[in-house]
Amino acid sequence: MNMMTTISPVNKTALFNGSCFALITTAFTFAIRAGILQQLGRQFDLSAGQLGFINSMWFLGFPISMILGGLVYHRFGPKRIMQVAFVAHALGVLLTIYAGGYTLLLVSTLFIGFGNGCTEAACNPLIADSYSGVKMNKMLNRFHMWFPGGIVIGSLLSKLMTDAAINWQIQVGIIMIPTLIYAILFWGKTFPEPQTSGAGSLSGNLKAMLSPTYIFLFICMALTAITEFGPQQWVGLIMGSSGASPMLILALVTGLMAIGRYFAGPVVKALGQTGVLLISAIFATIGVYLFSTVTGPLVYLAAVCFAIGVCYFWPTMVGSVAQRTPLTGAFGMSIIGGVGMFSSSIFQPIIGRWIDNARIEMMLKGLSGPALELASGQLTLAKMTIFPATLVVLFLIFFFWQRKILSVSK
Repeated sequence: MNMMTTISPVNKTALFNGSCFALITTAFTFAIRAGILQQLGRQFDLSAGQLGFINSMWFLGFPISMILGGLVYHRFGPKRIMQVAFVAHALGVLLTIYAGGYTLLLVSTLFIGFGNGCTEAACNPLIADSYSGVKMNKMLNRFHMWFPGGIVIGSLLSKLMTDAAINWQIQVGIIMIPTLIYAILFWGKTFPEPQTSGAGSLSGNLKAMLSPTYIFLFICMALTAITEFGPQQWVGLIMGSSGASPMLILALVTGLMAIGRYFAGPVVKALGQTGVLLISAIFATIGVYLFSTVTGPLVYLAAVCFAIGVCYFWPTMVGSVAQRTPLTGAFGMSIIGGVGMFSSSIFQPIIGRWIDNARIEMMLKGLSGPALELASGQLTLAKMTIFPATLVVLFLIFFFWQRKILSVSK
């Protein structure tokens, strides 16, 4: 059946706009949670390690629902998956607002992450099934702009509300605005039936995922994700005493990412996938290193380098799977996205413990107050440079490996 004849233009527009607001919801949960991290720590007397475990629930719920959604998409369809997303988002927001302590914050953040993963699992194939050819690629790119774009909006809102001494519960409540908008836009609409042609068998996908190229990309995705999400999720806590505004840093990074992704086509065409990944890793290493050494206005220069570095990581990694291991299918892409988020979930508590240990180390050296927070944060960021620095080596290997494969195939 041709889906282009069964979905009206009005429905397609509403479904696309609803998908964008669902992704904005995901972005708000990321940005606002980063903005209120210090307030949560103070109100509930939480250590950085405990805050790291709370962060990890966001990244854990995401891959669980994304992988499950990818497995059941053809059976249940995007409408039911987005209904689950709405319930998870609403529960997560409400439970966070009324959380009385550490345990309920863990549970509420897990719900939010689960809703975010459902959004990814449903909206990508939903848009692909609603459009075709060049139009499909155009609309998918416009859809993916709204994660960094939404983080810009969310981080600026969080900064304005924090500066105005508005409590964190109201900031979390703001997340319900895009949540309700996407629910209204989806309400009563006819969704496209999931396309099954060319999907391949699950056993075939799994067999293709055992290839050396996919396994290599699997490992790299774990490092690219924590390189991108590690510094961003902790920006408020780590950079709060650097002399630069943490939320402006986050807005600058994600704003540049949104612009860069909009113009990704010419960049990838000029440098190639492997070239983009290698140069991205170099810029990310420089950016994280600068974060660990500079203060004041120079922090914004570090943010620019970091943004250039992480801008193309996620879409180029997914594109590499699609182009270089096509037999893994949509399930292979879901797994790659899932491992990225799962990696971030694992490393968040580790980063939190790094911060706690760094504080102890700096306190023993006689530091206190803002000087203690700055030194502890920068020492932690120095440790984080290991992630992009490792990627420089791996992507250098990948660059020559894939070039050799291409020359042999010719």
